Amino acid sequence: VFMTAAVAWFLQKTRYGLILRAVGESDTSAHSIGFSVIGVRYGAVAFGGAMAGIAGSYYSLVLTPMWAEQLTAGRGWIALALVVFSAWKPGRLLLGAYLFGAVMTLELHAKAAGFSLLPPEFLAAMPYLATIAVLALISLSKKGSSQAPACLGKPFKPST
Repeated sequence: VFMTAAVAWFLQKTRYGLILRAVGESDTSAHSIGFSVIGVRYGAVAFGGAMAGIAGSYYSLVLTPMWAEQLTAGRGWIALALVVFSAWKPGRLLLGAYLFGAVMTLELHAKAAGFSLLPPEFLAAMPYLATIAVLALISLSKKGSSQAPACLGKPFKPST
């Protein structure tokens, strides 16, 4: 929660956050007013990689203090779906993370309560089925298609 608020504040209220957003929306415009587009992109990728590394180490060292095969069990796919669900809005990302987390814990609570109307395999698949359902609903809506930064994934070619 703290990191979500900190990153949202950084992106909205600081000069560097606005530069990062400008580079994401129009790299040629940002370059024309003197910003190092490649430097900003490398910095953003380095920060994202560091956060992913910290999250992965936290997951493998704190939440599950031993190594096991299939440690993440496909939850990275759910994390990517959260990016689509959030539509680049930190508050919506936090809401989505809590919703997907609630669906994941539903399986554990159902097993602990002895809920036997559904097979355990279906309960284990519920987070992934919910992810597919959310992605399908988002793809049907017209709002979700144009939320990503305009220059996301496009190579930068500086004009000379």
